[in-house]
Parts: sequence; structure tokens; C-alpha cells
Amino acid sequence: MDDILAKAKQFVFPYYESKDLMHDFSHIERILKLAKELSANYQIEYKLLTLGAYFHGIIYQYEDEVVSFLREEGENEENIKNIIVLAWGSQKDREPRTLAAKVLHDAHLLEGGKTFQIVKTLVTGTARGQSLTETLEYLDFHIKSEYKCYLPESQEAFRQKQQFTIEFYEDLMKNLRD
Repeated sequence: MDDILAKAKQFVFPYYESKDLMHDFSHIERILKLAKELSANYQIEYKLLTLGAYFHGIIYQYEDEVVSFLREEGENEENIKNIIVLAWGSQKDREPRTLAAKVLHDAHLLEGGKTFQIVKTLVTGTARGQSLTETLEYLDFHIKSEYKCYLPESQEAFRQKQQFTIEFYEDLMKNLRD
């Protein structure tokens, strides 16, 4: 493993330790695994993709610390800019600006397959102390979101995932109301 990757993993790990089990470092590993699969057909630098994934869950709160870490490790300014663009582009509500960011973004949306959004929402809602109503409102909001995948090979899988989630939600709500 590239030295910077090992150091970056050590750097980010403490940030993920306090997160719930759906957003801890295993979340990053799931996204990265799928990102590697999606990137197989493209010329994407593995190191930058991995670093973007590592910073995915902390970029919105710790961007300055991430940039400082990368500078201390001797990364050049162009790579730092690309890594930051990647980490931001991986967010569900962002439009990725580069091919690598599209790969990471789509991997984030497709994480865990078609049932995962439901599982993640229920587990996260419980971890946050939400009521079932609050958790289902969150799921409903995300079903209606404008999130989309950008790679042609990701779009159908995301459509199927969203359709499965919609059908699950509608069935659950119908039976909760009856």
C-alpha cells in the first residue's frame, strides 16, 4: 500500500470511530470497493480515488484539516485540489465535476445494493434516537430526492434501488395506516 494511503487511513480513522455503524469506516470500505469495480473501465488514479473515499465522510466538517494533512504529507497542490473535488463530489447532493468524482458519487449511491438504503435509514434512525415516524419521513424525503447516478452503467442499478425502496415504503405505509 502506498505510504500516503496508510497514513491517510490512520489520519481519518479516529473521525469515523464515533460515527454510527452505517457511517463508520466500513461505510468508506463499502464505497471504495464498489468505486474500484466501477472504475475498472476508466483511467482513474487509484491513489486519488482512495484518498477521496477516505475523506468522503469528513470533508464537510474537516476540509481544512484534510488539506493540512495532505500538504504535510507532501502532496502537490493539483493532487490536493483533485482529492478535495473527489471527496465533495462523492456527496449525494453534489454534482460530481470529474470522472473520478462521478465514480465515487455513484458508488456512494449504490452502496450495499438495492436493500441497503432501507437498512441504512432504519439503523441510522435508531442510532440517532428517532421515532419510527421521523425515520420514515427521512426515508420518504430520500425517495423523492433528485439524487442521480452519472455513469451510464450505474443508472439502471440506481433506478432499481430507488424503485425497490419506493415499493417497500409504500407497502409499509399502507400497512401502518390500515
